[in-house]
Amino acid sequence: MLVGTGHVLGGRKRATSTSATATSTRVADSACTNGPLTRNCWSSGFTVATDFDAKWPSTGKTVSYSLELKNSTCSPDGGPSRPCQLFNGQFPGPTITANWGDTISVTVKNSLTNNGTGIHWHGIRQLGTTQQDGVPGITECPLAPGDTKTYTFKATQFGQTWYHSHWSSQYGDGAFGSLVINGPASANYDYDLGPMPISDWYYPTAFQIGIQAYLNLQRGAAPPPADTILINGTNKNYNGGGNYNNVTGLAKGKKYRLRLINTSADNMMFVSLDNHNLTVISGDLVPIQPYTTQWVTIAVGQRYDVIFTANQAVGNYWFRAEVAGPCASSNNYYGRSVFSYSGATADKLPETSAFTVPTVCNDESPLVPWVKNNVSATQFLEQVTSLNVDIGSKVTTNGQNIVYWGINMSAINVDWDKPTLQYVKDGNTSYPVVFNLIEIPNEGTWSYWIIQETAGTRVPIPHPIHLHGHDYYVLGSGSGQFDVNATPQTLKYVNPMRRDTAILPAGGWLALAFPTDNPGAWLMHCHIAWHVADGFAVQFLESKTTMPLPGSDWDTTCANWNKYVPGAVYPKQDSGL
Repeated sequence: MLVGTGHVLGGRKRATSTSATATSTRVADSACTNGPLTRNCWSSGFTVATDFDAKWPSTGKTVSYSLELKNSTCSPDGGPSRPCQLFNGQFPGPTITANWGDTISVTVKNSLTNNGTGIHWHGIRQLGTTQQDGVPGITECPLAPGDTKTYTFKATQFGQTWYHSHWSSQYGDGAFGSLVINGPASANYDYDLGPMPISDWYYPTAFQIGIQAYLNLQRGAAPPPADTILINGTNKNYNGGGNYNNVTGLAKGKKYRLRLINTSADNMMFVSLDNHNLTVISGDLVPIQPYTTQWVTIAVGQRYDVIFTANQAVGNYWFRAEVAGPCASSNNYYGRSVFSYSGATADKLPETSAFTVPTVCNDESPLVPWVKNNVSATQFLEQVTSLNVDIGSKVTTNGQNIVYWGINMSAINVDWDKPTLQYVKDGNTSYPVVFNLIEIPNEGTWSYWIIQETAGTRVPIPHPIHLHGHDYYVLGSGSGQFDVNATPQTLKYVNPMRRDTAILPAGGWLALAFPTDNPGAWLMHCHIAWHVADGFAVQFLESKTTMPLPGSDWDTTCANWNKYVPGAVYPKQDSGL
């Protein structure tokens, strides 16, 4: 817990901490207190060295928030005003903040006129609370207009993530916000600047762009480019209107933590701060061994916590968010924010120059988890050579531990009126083929996934693959076809990176693994909004005989939704995800 007085920086109140004796231990120390020199500490023997998949603190506290999603209009960069869907009238939505071990309770009211909704807590494990995952058609019925629902879950992890609507492409119209769970860190810093969401922005609505993206795909063309990049919900447009996000009052010699997140609908980003190196300390919600870089590559849905030292001359500096062209992303304008030292000339735009922009599309590296875990390779190596990875296969399994997902071969289409959890609750195993549903092994075993972008894909591009309910271990990735006879021996099984969103290379493969330790119904999908809306997703049932079943409040939400459906203005037009 951060202890001390408030410090105002960039117009926001930030918590500062009391000093403590410096320590570099990785061993839990109950006397160690979190502070600027001891960020690896936390409380009661919990530190950054704690494997939060195995244990976590329990504070006994519940933090409660209320979010109301309403129709609005907005012009975040001073450009054309267009329809938006915003939480509490804010863009981005309010930041939800909790401490590691708290219970988080968020009451969501859907005040949209003619749309349902469902709120997903991106990257949150939802251990034992699959019904709180917020995915209409899988873990819940949508929330009908006028209806209210309370999501409740335990903060077993710590770090920076976000929440967003999982109703079609709705979050692309503003229905998202940041979620911060305070906890320890793998490097020291003085001040926390808080979350900085970075997002692409389109002047047409997300639903309009989604239709155009689908039509373009049918003729083998790329989706429309975004019109601009927003940093913390704002930017100036190419005509000079709008406003830059400003971070002011940087003190010489101090270290600052910045929580970066790509909340875009489509575009991957390169980000940097002129003249300042960035020390990366976590990827998604996993603390890593720190490393220093000039640019950070952030795919859609990914998060990186970075630290920079204010060690340059007093002045104003550009923070840059550039569309990642090598990742097949495209944008009509760039993102900028102004970082200013205390004593710098107010309102003077920076004159600083950028570092050389990256020319390749890869996940950030080296991402070495602070807590060392290894993946069991035995079952994978024994079983993989018998797996059918025929280029025409869709989603297949060897009936044991391995899943092969040949993407672009089958499209998911969920049923908002009868979610997957309803089938489980009813004991009904007649899942529609379009659910793209498979069952994976019972609890306590390893599950291995090979995700392959199949040959003949109309627009072969990199895809950010996001998993619900788990962090996965990234065993490897590569170009071309996954070779079941040779590739498995080259994968990384000793302390591979753990995260919830990773890049599938264009025309290539991604190999993942995770233990089956969270019974539930979980979605895995590309986080490009148009792609998941067009069906680029698969779902799985994990140990359905031991998964928690939803209760009467869940039934009420479904009953309210089914009462609304006959008079709904807009029919379901995509996968629903």
